[in-house]
Amino acid sequence: MGSCPAFLESVTVTGPAVSVVIAAYNAMPYLTRCVDSVAEQSIGRESLELIVVNDGSTDGTAAELDRLAGVYPGLLHIVHQENSGGPSAPRNAGLDRARGEYVFFLDADDHLGPEALERMVAMAEANGTDIVLGKMVGVGGRSAPKSMFRRNQPKTDVFSSRVYWTLNPMKLFRRELLERHRLRFPTDLAIGEDQLFVGAAYLHASGVSVVADYDCLFWVHREDEGNITQRMSGSEPRLRFLPRVVDMILENVPPGPDRDHLAHRHLTVEVEQLLGEHLVLEDRETQQKTLERLAETVEPLWHDGMNDRLSAMARLRLHLVRHRMLDEVLELAAFEADLARHGSATPVLVDNGRALARYPFLRDPARAVPDICYDVTAQLGVRHQVTRAELRGGTLHLAGHGYVHRVETRDVTTELVLRERGGGTEHRLPVTHTPTPDLGADRDEGRFSYDLAGFEVAVDISTAAHGKPLADGLWDISLAIGAQGLTREVRIGSKRTADVSGKPVTLAVAAGDDVRAVTLYTTKPHGNFTLDLGENKHELLPHLELGDVRWAADAPTELEVTGRCSLASYPDGALVVALDNGQGGTADFAARQAPGESGFTVRVPVRELPPGIWRGELRLGGRWALALPELPVDLAPARWRRLGLPGYAKPAADGGDGDFALHVARTDVLKAVTRRFGVRGRG
Repeated sequence: MGSCPAFLESVTVTGPAVSVVIAAYNAMPYLTRCVDSVAEQSIGRESLELIVVNDGSTDGTAAELDRLAGVYPGLLHIVHQENSGGPSAPRNAGLDRARGEYVFFLDADDHLGPEALERMVAMAEANGTDIVLGKMVGVGGRSAPKSMFRRNQPKTDVFSSRVYWTLNPMKLFRRELLERHRLRFPTDLAIGEDQLFVGAAYLHASGVSVVADYDCLFWVHREDEGNITQRMSGSEPRLRFLPRVVDMILENVPPGPDRDHLAHRHLTVEVEQLLGEHLVLEDRETQQKTLERLAETVEPLWHDGMNDRLSAMARLRLHLVRHRMLDEVLELAAFEADLARHGSATPVLVDNGRALARYPFLRDPARAVPDICYDVTAQLGVRHQVTRAELRGGTLHLAGHGYVHRVETRDVTTELVLRERGGGTEHRLPVTHTPTPDLGADRDEGRFSYDLAGFEVAVDISTAAHGKPLADGLWDISLAIGAQGLTREVRIGSKRTADVSGKPVTLAVAAGDDVRAVTLYTTKPHGNFTLDLGENKHELLPHLELGDVRWAADAPTELEVTGRCSLASYPDGALVVALDNGQGGTADFAARQAPGESGFTVRVPVRELPPGIWRGELRLGGRWALALPELPVDLAPARWRRLGLPGYAKPAADGGDGDFALHVARTDVLKAVTRRFGVRGRG
C-alpha cells in the first residue's frame, strides 16, 4: 500500500482522515508500541491525529506520553484527567476532540498492523460504509473473534453477517454517524459500555465492511492480567449492562429473524460467561438473586422459534435459567468446565433417528427437561475420507470411510447418493461396508468405536439409474452415512488420501452403438467429487489434436495421420479416420495408441481405396470430429501396381480450401502410351 491513499485524491478533507482515540490507564509497557504503531501507519501522519487520554494512571504512563509527544509533535495530542473508573469517560473525551472524518478507538494494550488504517479507510470509501472491522489477531494467548473474518465483506449489515459477534469498539467509525446519533459510551458502566455504543452504531450504520485479508489489530493479553474485562469480575457488573442491551434490541428491532439474530449472541455468549465464570463463585443468596435477574432479563429474547439457531447446550442452559433451577445450573456449569478441560465429546443417545447428547438430567423424570434441549442431530460432525476415486471404462470405483461423530458404527446403512444438480433427480446405490479397525481410537480419548465405517462401491454409469443409463447432467456424489437408525448426508472428496487426485479425468465410454463423454472432477473451492455426463463443464473435443499427414516411412503407399488424445480412455475402435469420396464410398481406419501414451497414429492404405477425391476427418463416435489438415503441397504422389495395373494417389488439384483432399486414380495405360509416343513423334 502506498503512502498517499487514493481516496484522498477525490475527497476534500479539512481535517485529518482518521482520529485515533486511545484511553490509557496504567498502560505501561504496552503503550509505547501502541503509539508507535499508529505513528507508523502507511496512510501517512498527515492523514492522522492521535488523541491519548490518560485516565489518572499511577504507573509511568503519564511520563511516557510526555516523552512520546516530543517524538511525534503535531501528531500526538495528550489529555490528562482524573481517574474515571472505566474506559467510557476517556474515550468520550477523545471523541469530543476528534476532527477526523473517521474515528478509530484503540486500547492502549494493543497495536495496529502497518497498513491497517489505510486499508480500512479505503474499504469505507469504496463502499460508502459507516463502520469497518479489521481482522483481529490474539497475542499472548488472548482469544480474538474469528467468525466474522473468514472473508472480505465490502458491504454488509448487522443482520446479514457475524459482525455483531464482536462488540468491542476497536473499529473504524465514520464520525458523522456518531455525531448524527449522538453516540457516546455510557459512563455509569464499568464493563459492557462498548456493547451499547457499538450495538447502536451497527443498528444506525448505512453499511458495514470487513477487512479479513490483512492483520489489522493485534489484541494483546497483558501479563499482569490488567485487561479491563479481566479486572471486572462478578455477576453484578454484567447484570447492569445486559438488560440495557436487551432494551436496545427490543426498541430498535421488531420481532422476527433480525431480532433473533442479535439475541442469539447474548443468549449464548453473555449467559454462558455470566453463569460459568461468575455466578459459580458467588454465595448462595447472591446466586439465587442473580439467577432471578438473569431469567427476567433474557425472557423477552428467547422463544421456541429460536431453537434451531441455538446449540443444544445453550437450549439446556436457558431452560434451567428460565425455570430458576439453581442447583441444576451449577451442576451444568461444572459439567461444561470439565468438558473444556478434557476436550472430549459427549456421548449421545440415538433414538428414533435423533441424537441426544448425554448432558446432565437427560430424561430424568424428576427434572422433566424436554428432549429438544439435548438434540444435537444437526450439530453432529460427519467425518469421511476417500481412498479411491477412479473411472475405468464406464464404471466409477469409490472407496473410503465415513461416520457420524459420536455415533458408533452399529446397524450400518450407509449408501451412495448421486444427485443431479439441475433437476434434483437422485439415485441411491448400495455400498459394501468394510471393516475399519481402530478408526477413531486416537480421538475423544478412544471412547467411540467406528470399526465398520468403510465403504466400497462400483457405479456402472450404464445401469445406475434403476437399471438404465444415467442421464446427461452434473451428478454430485454424496454419502448417506447411516448407523443405529440415524442418517447424515455429506458430499465426499474434500478429504482424500494423497494418492487420490482431484484433477479432472475425462474419457469416452460406450453408450449403445455410440459413445458419450464422462468426466470425474472435484468442485471449487470445496473439492467434492462430481460426475459430468454430457460435457456440461468439460468438453471432449479439446482432448483431440491432429498432427502431420504424410506417407509412412516404412510403407510408401500408406498415408500416416498422427495426433494426440489426452482422454483417459475410449472404446476400442471408436477413434478413427473417416474418409468419404462424395459418391457413396466411405472407409474408416482405426487409430493405434500405445498404453500410457497420448500420441496416436492412423494408417490409411490408399491403394485399397477406389478411385475418387477423398475427403476426411478424425472422428470419435458419432458426436465429435476434427477435419483432417490439408495435405502438404510438396507431398509426392504415391504409385503402385495392383493386379498388374498402375495406380497413384496425390493431393487433389481442386483441394485448395485448407481441408484434406486426396485424389486416388488408376493410370490409363493406353492414354499414357499414346501420350508418350505421341510426344516423341512430334519431336
